[in-house]
Amino acid sequence: MYVAVGSDDTYSIARFIYKYLEKKGFKLIPVGSLKTGKLEPWPEVGYEVARLVAEGKADTGIVICYTGTGVSIAANKVKGVRAALVTDARNARGARLWNDANILALSARLTSEELAKEILDAWFEVKEPDPSEKENIERLKNLEEKLFSPK
Repeated sequence: MYVAVGSDDTYSIARFIYKYLEKKGFKLIPVGSLKTGKLEPWPEVGYEVARLVAEGKADTGIVICYTGTGVSIAANKVKGVRAALVTDARNARGARLWNDANILALSARLTSEELAKEILDAWFEVKEPDPSEKENIERLKNLEEKLFSPK
């Protein structure tokens, strides 16, 4: 599985997440500071990870900034992306299971290494959305079509 991982700064938690996923055997695509080693604009980081997911170059993505909010907003500007800002493992699992989220957004300020492991494990354990949510996920996709269609 290909995972695009982006961060706007060289946070220790971003480097930890990258190494943790690498050890788990994921094929990683570094974005932002994980690629350059320097501060990068969070809008570009969120957008680049989202673009990689939307274009099918990555199966899922992870975006990190100080709060997680900025990169999640930027990622959600890309058609086909459902980025979820997550603070614990139950939210991560729920975002995948009930919302079919394809990008995980995390706060560098709030996420410890132990919490990151729990969140990542919960995120990747869900292989497909809950079938009972299929109709709602389709509704969401229809809303997206309305938003991104020329008027």
